[in-house]
Amino acid sequence: MHLDELLQFCFALKGTTEHFPFDERTLVLKVQGKMYALVDVDEPTGINLKCDPERAVELRERCDGIQPGYHMNKKHWNTVSLLGQIDDSLIKELIVHSYDQIVSSLPKKLRDELAD
Repeated sequence: MHLDELLQFCFALKGTTEHFPFDERTLVLKVQGKMYALVDVDEPTGINLKCDPERAVELRERCDGIQPGYHMNKKHWNTVSLLGQIDDSLIKELIVHSYDQIVSSLPKKLRDELAD
């Protein structure tokens, strides 16, 4: 999946904002101030996505292109290859899963803001 397509997909998710809190290369995508995705914009070889811990392990065992999250909590984050090892439809599914993981953990007031 190309970076422009990935970003277009992410920005279609309600409330997504972009930030560069660490450096000029690492784009962090957030919803309601909580990050759900990180990608290196200079070398977009993978994207870090939040994942249910049990599903994270299952995905890593099943797919060579999914590894424990680089520089992240390995229990809750995966790094998903963007180099063609993983089908684009699965990447999109995992982006939505990451987004949903964050949204479901938000206080009701913030979740309601996204529903408007």
